[in-house]
Amino acid sequence: MANNLTPAIYARLCDKATPNGWTLDQCIQTGVDNPGHPFIKTVGIVAGDEETYEVFADLFDPVIQERHNGYNPRTMKHTTDLDATKIKFGQFDERYVLSSRVRTGRSIRGLSLPPACTRAERREVEKVTVDALSGLTGDLAGRYYRLSEMTEQEQQQLIDVSQCSSRPAPPGCMQSRTPSWHCLSGRLHPPFAALLSSSTRTPALARQPNSTPCSLSEPMNSASLQDHFLFDKPVSPLLTAAGMARDWPDARGIWHNHQKTFLIWINEEDHTRVISMEKGGNMKRVFERFCRGLKEVERLIQERGWEFMWNERLGYILTCPSNLGTGLRAGVHIKLPLLSKDSRFPKILENLRLQKRGTGGVDTAAKGGVFDISNLDRLGKSEVELVQLVIDGVNYLIDCERRLEKGQDIRIPSPLQQFRH
Repeated sequence: MANNLTPAIYARLCDKATPNGWTLDQCIQTGVDNPGHPFIKTVGIVAGDEETYEVFADLFDPVIQERHNGYNPRTMKHTTDLDATKIKFGQFDERYVLSSRVRTGRSIRGLSLPPACTRAERREVEKVTVDALSGLTGDLAGRYYRLSEMTEQEQQQLIDVSQCSSRPAPPGCMQSRTPSWHCLSGRLHPPFAALLSSSTRTPALARQPNSTPCSLSEPMNSASLQDHFLFDKPVSPLLTAAGMARDWPDARGIWHNHQKTFLIWINEEDHTRVISMEKGGNMKRVFERFCRGLKEVERLIQERGWEFMWNERLGYILTCPSNLGTGLRAGVHIKLPLLSKDSRFPKILENLRLQKRGTGGVDTAAKGGVFDISNLDRLGKSEVELVQLVIDGVNYLIDCERRLEKGQDIRIPSPLQQFRH
C-alpha cells in the first residue's frame, strides 16, 4: 500500500465510497496502523465488499500488480481450471513429503466481506454455507462446529494443543532476511483446525441430523495431539485493525468431513476457507478431493440462490488482495535437511515460484529440516497450473536432496515464465 498510495491518489479517492458505504480510509486502516518491516511486506489494504476493487481500483490495481509479480488487472484476464485429471506425477516420495494440502477461499456475492459485514450479514454467511454443506454426501459428508457454543477453555485448548508440537515464533521473528509478502494477518494459518475428540458432551456441535456429539473435555493423549490443529483467535493487530475481531466468536465455525480430510472455515478472514489435506505425499488425490468438494459446494450454494464473487479480471474475490485469483495455496511439509543448508536454496525456490515457511507456518522455525513449501502465485495462473507447478517444484527439491545425499552437485533451475500473454 505504501508504495502505491500517493497524495494525488488519496485526494482522488478519499471522498468515494462503495454502495455499502466502505471508504478508502477503512481500506487502508490496517496498513496505517501497522507499518511494514524491511524484510516482511504486508499488503496493507483490505476490501470491505466486492465493489471495493472497482471503486478504489486506482489504488488496488497497482497494489495487485506489485503483489502478484506483474499481473496487470487492467489488461489481463484470470482463468479458472478445476480439472484434476490434468495433473501429472502427483505422488511424492513419502520419505521426504510428510503431508499434502490445498486450500482456497470463497466469498458469497451480495454480502459484505468480513472487515465490513454486519452481524446479520455474518450470520447469513454462516446460515447459507452450513445449509449448503449439509447437502454433501459420500466421503464429503461431515458436520459443523460453532465456536460460540464452545467454552473459552475449549477454544483455548484447540490453540494450546496445536502449539505443543509447533509453537509459532513471536510476531516479527523472521527466519529469512529476504523480503517476502504476507497475507493480511501476517500468517497463513495451517489449515487444520479444531478437529475434536468424541465424548458425551456436545457444546461445540451445531447439531444436524445424524451428527455425532463431540467435545474437548477429555484429556489429550499423544495420539489425539496429532488430531488437533491450530485455530488462531483474531489477536493480530493486522486483523483487529481491519475489523476481523468484531462480535467474536459470533457466527464463526469449522466444518469437516468424517475423515477429516476436507474442511471449511466459516467467517474467519474470508467468508469461507476450503481445505483438502491428508498425511503423506498423494497431492493428486488431495487436489482431486479439493476440486470435487469445491464444485459440489458451489453447486449447493447456487441451488439456494447464491453465488461466489468472481470476475474475469481478478478471479475469485477475497478480503486480502494477496489472495485474489485462485486464492489457492497448495503445499507440503517436506524434509530437506541438506538442501535447506545450501546457500542456493532461496534462489532455487525463487526460480521455481515457491515459498517456504517453518514447520508451524509463517515466522516459525523449521524443525528437523522440515519446511512448509507452497506456491508463491495466486493470480494469473489456474488452479491446475499452480498445483502442477508445486508438484514439479517439490519433485525438483526432492531430486536436489537426493543428489546432496550422494555427494553430488545441484544446479539452480532457470526462472519459470510468469504469465502466458
